[in-house]
Amino acid sequence: MKTSLIASTALLALIPLGAVAQDRTLTISVYAFAQDDFKTLVYDPFEKQCGCKLVVETGNSVERLAKMEANKANPVVDMAVVSMADALSASRKGLVEKIDPSKLTNFGKLYDLAKDPNGDGMSVGYTFYATSIAYRSDKMKIEFLGRSPQAGICGPRRLSERDHQPGAAGALYARPRARQGYARPQGTDRSRRRKKDDIVTFYEKSSQLIQLMQQEEIWAAPIGRFSWAGFTKLDLPVAWATPKEGQTGGMNVMVVTKGSKNQDLALQFMDFWLSTDIQTKLAEKLIDSPANKDVKVSEAAANNLTYGEDTAKSLKLIPSAAALDNRDAWLKEWNDKVGQ
Repeated sequence: MKTSLIASTALLALIPLGAVAQDRTLTISVYAFAQDDFKTLVYDPFEKQCGCKLVVETGNSVERLAKMEANKANPVVDMAVVSMADALSASRKGLVEKIDPSKLTNFGKLYDLAKDPNGDGMSVGYTFYATSIAYRSDKMKIEFLGRSPQAGICGPRRLSERDHQPGAAGALYARPRARQGYARPQGTDRSRRRKKDDIVTFYEKSSQLIQLMQQEEIWAAPIGRFSWAGFTKLDLPVAWATPKEGQTGGMNVMVVTKGSKNQDLALQFMDFWLSTDIQTKLAEKLIDSPANKDVKVSEAAANNLTYGEDTAKSLKLIPSAAALDNRDAWLKEWNDKVGQ
């Protein structure tokens, strides 16, 4: 028996470490944005640290949530990043597990709004972003008064997902008009219908906006702060509208799949992503605005991010329940009065 035990131990010693890593495989579901940078800054370092293999699945939220639901009885994804509203939708469908903050060493470093975004303990925020209007400051002046649309453009409710920074699908542009100058609030149904004729197009990617602004096809457009860096590189006087009432915006969150056999590893990966080091690297690359309040970035990076405690406190996020429960009605109203 002793000889057999020695032989077995020797055999195990000959097994490559890579084979052991293959046995610890974490499958994550993420947005397709900036995957080369995420691989370099997040995925590869985590694999090295945990001695495991990371399988990355990408796509938009609708597709990825549908896949999670289709495999509810036998999960094929361990952890996912989605919008706040999609996280609540997944929770209502029983697709995600409650998160134990005690297993996240970096939980205490998060801004308060990121610790439990939906108030149900089922998600943790890892990045957020302000939403406003980028506009030609030499062509118009934008002031925010209450909830009224300004500057001659319709201010659509942001009904679609961020899809991790490819812009806000369905948002619109303002058509340049010679008479456009200082614009007074116009928030009636009639005014929204009139502004329908001023819509140039709807967009799906923020790169489209930058090109149209450069070609002077548009003077203004609603954008997320994650798109702002491209506008600052234009040789044009483009400004960011900051409402005195505070800025609206969105948040992306992390969830753990219910029934996953790798929940501890998923939490380990989430904690790694939320660390000050990783959040700083992503922020400096202008990939994500940090949810970790200990992150310090350069002035140049800060100017292109939704950054800092004051900003975090000023964000007016649409409650996920309100977004989910009213989405169909908002879409119908938008299509009836503006979109079609």
